[in-house]
Amino acid sequence: MRALLAADRVGTLEQISALGREYEGIVEANALVAIDDEHDPEGASTAFERAHVAALLSQAREHLNDLDRALERLERGDYGRCERCGEPIPTERLEVRPAAETCVRCASAAR
Repeated sequence: MRALLAADRVGTLEQISALGREYEGIVEANALVAIDDEHDPEGASTAFERAHVAALLSQAREHLNDLDRALERLERGDYGRCERCGEPIPTERLEVRPAAETCVRCASAAR
């Protein structure tokens, strides 16, 4: 599982870097022109694009934090146990969601 978490972490860091560059590119491009979202036909789509990339960047950072917490649990020896009920999290779930903190039952109950 350590290798799976590490690979996911590397991929997430690459995603954060790419999204950060994309976001900065959007901001820089908008700084070069006077944008009036109310009257510029491109303003609304530019604002949407910026907000969309910002949301993706936020999700990627949150996922990175989840992975770091999973690695900490691995180091402590309590990785793979549900943080709510204490039961083992099935290997199949951890293979799909290596940063999972809860078993399927507890995750479903939280919704």
